Amino acid sequence: MGKATGFLEYERINPKKRSPEERIKDWNELRLPRDPEVIKTQGARCMDCGVPFCHGGVLLNGMASGCPLHNLIPEWNELVYKGQWEEAYRRLTRTSPFPEFTSRVCPAPCEGACTEGYIMESVTINSIEYEIIEKAFAEGWVAPKKAKATGKKIAVVGSGPSGMSAAYYLNAVGHDVTVYERNDRAGGLMMYGIPNMKLEKRVVERRLELMKASGIQFVLNTEVGKDISAQELVDRFDAVVLCAGATKARGLEVEGKELKGVHFAVDFLKVNTKSLLDSDLKDGNYISAKGKNVIIIGGGDTGTDCVATSIRHGCQSVYQFEIMPEPPKKRIEESNPWPEWPMKLKVDYGQEEAISLYGKDPRNYLISTKKIVGNENGEVKEVHTVEITWVKNSSGRMVPQEVSGSEKVWKADLVLLAMGFLGPEDMIPNELKLERDSRSNVKAEYEVFETNVEKVFTAGDMRRGQSLIVWAIQEGKLAAREVDKYLMGKSAI
Repeated sequence: MGKATGFLEYERINPKKRSPEERIKDWNELRLPRDPEVIKTQGARCMDCGVPFCHGGVLLNGMASGCPLHNLIPEWNELVYKGQWEEAYRRLTRTSPFPEFTSRVCPAPCEGACTEGYIMESVTINSIEYEIIEKAFAEGWVAPKKAKATGKKIAVVGSGPSGMSAAYYLNAVGHDVTVYERNDRAGGLMMYGIPNMKLEKRVVERRLELMKASGIQFVLNTEVGKDISAQELVDRFDAVVLCAGATKARGLEVEGKELKGVHFAVDFLKVNTKSLLDSDLKDGNYISAKGKNVIIIGGGDTGTDCVATSIRHGCQSVYQFEIMPEPPKKRIEESNPWPEWPMKLKVDYGQEEAISLYGKDPRNYLISTKKIVGNENGEVKEVHTVEITWVKNSSGRMVPQEVSGSEKVWKADLVLLAMGFLGPEDMIPNELKLERDSRSNVKAEYEVFETNVEKVFTAGDMRRGQSLIVWAIQEGKLAAREVDKYLMGKSAI
């Protein structure tokens, strides 16, 4: 806990961000530095709640409740309140290898399960974590980790959050780790799937340099299953950990889906970040939204990122279509009780910017796309939609039903599909004949992580499907422990 009466004395103060009018002019991080005294009082708000649900890390009603990494949150809240920053960093990194990532892009299920949030505003756990790790880097407390070599060689396929986590922990216990990445830069989702505004790439590169200094090798521009066979890795290494993600994007099965100007959101974001890093967008090797009417089909973080990116390009207009109803402004206790993740309306940074620029929220709820229409050159020009309502069918399942007379035509020059992912790509699983689950993910039990193929393990989205970055990091850690047990008979991870 922090101060015994802190939760009564201090109100929650959210981290400050640059104004939408300022930040849409660049690709820099949104967050502003905070006064250390404010952070201290925010840590003081952590109460002696008896059972700290904030670090539970369980699934309730299919959603994360508490931190999946089981961070020792009340402990480092108290240490920050007392000014013991280095010890707070030590406590934080007992459970979390990359706080600089989670403090920026994790939706903070810890805060959703905070006991104080039951009747008041939850503790600003996420921003305290951010301040701890950034102070640790500034003070030089974050250093490469090396251990006595075991002589065991491990290949990790994929350098996203689960792959980086697995590599980090396996290297920390002395194994020789090589990470294979098909892109020209390591980082996976964190490098090319999340825009700079949320996660500046200098932050990712900073961590990668530390990992390289620790002895981890990164082999870039190498696609396993294509440039090198998966079987060759199995033959050459003592163990293989597959962390290639769930990168098969969900498409939209409507007329006009093949038109020019219809793109997967992940492709839109990836090429934008690559061009930004390569040339500050001067090479033109990206999908531009400048002067265009943009329609984003799908919500969530990816949809928000597309809104913000389109605005920075200088789009004419931007709208988001969501088939689900608008969430309530407050948690509905009867159907969504604490400590479940609070299902309530969130105005994220992209929506804030659109509201500032256009005067309204870009999201449109309970809307379904019927078809996409193109011009004589095969370029998208319109999106045709209909409003829907959700009703129970004869089996008792909720299904969408069209609202008669609600058809609408939207002008569109660029359509981005942000509808999630279907699972991992097939190349590696097919080559190694890996068992798949009912959702096409590579089959491996949680906390075991070994596939049906000897010495082949899997973790992260490739195993569990599209999920939170914090789950990917935790799975990478636990998979590393199981690999270490497999190789050494026991594990200190």
